[in-house]
Amino acid sequence: MLDLPEPLAAPVIDTHTHLNLHDRYLHGEAAPDADELLAMAAAVGVPKVVQIGCDVEYARHSVDLARTRPNVIVGVSVHPNDAARIHERDGARALARALDEIAVLARDDVVRAVGETGLDYYRTAAELHDAQQGAFRWHIALAKELGKALVIHDRDSHDDVIAVLESEGAPERVVFHCFSGDAAMAQHCAERGWFMSFAGPITYKANDGLRAALAVVPDDLLLVETDAPYLTPVPHRGKPNASFLMPHTVRFMAGERGADEAGLCGLLYANAQRAFGAW
Repeated sequence: MLDLPEPLAAPVIDTHTHLNLHDRYLHGEAAPDADELLAMAAAVGVPKVVQIGCDVEYARHSVDLARTRPNVIVGVSVHPNDAARIHERDGARALARALDEIAVLARDDVVRAVGETGLDYYRTAAELHDAQQGAFRWHIALAKELGKALVIHDRDSHDDVIAVLESEGAPERVVFHCFSGDAAMAQHCAERGWFMSFAGPITYKANDGLRAALAVVPDDLLLVETDAPYLTPVPHRGKPNASFLMPHTVRFMAGERGADEAGLCGLLYANAQRAFGAW
């Protein structure tokens, strides 16, 4: 287990984590359970998290987890890559059944978001792009029906994500999880009032374009996340991520924006509660 960083000057919410993936991701090593992870996060100034369950099994697990933990709220979905795999392996009806199960789970009070959904062309062959786009459109409609935030996964698909979102009509609250676009895309999102959430990659040396995007995000649309157990920030890149490592990302963002740490923490906390609702 990594040493805990110095606690943040004020509380911050991790707006995207996968508490339930640590056991799989660590490949048999002794993994901390959800309550241990939450306690360590709280100890460094991350008292609340948004837990993302992005297939039916883990969406169910996430809802069950949050029902007895008031510091956790949930997003549920069929991840874009899973949508493509289900469609390819089992057909359109199987995907429709999985989406129907997500629609039931999404009505639970602990669920504040639909997602992560969107497009991922990095892992999905071109012939399955239509299946991904269809699932994305379905999630957009569900978010609008339920009045819940839409959390977007966008990998190597910026133009199509925005095209689908705008053609369908975006929900009132949209969050680009682990924002990976450039400054021009950040400006486009800002003009539409879409939240942009930054994770560990903002700390990676090669990501000058991402830092340029961070510089143009308005204060009221800025979020932070871990996407744990993935996307670990420097200085622990290459090791499993967790919400208790988020102070590294927050402090880096404060430095890049020339912001006071406590002030940025307060801003990020307030924005998370506007994006997902106060809890």
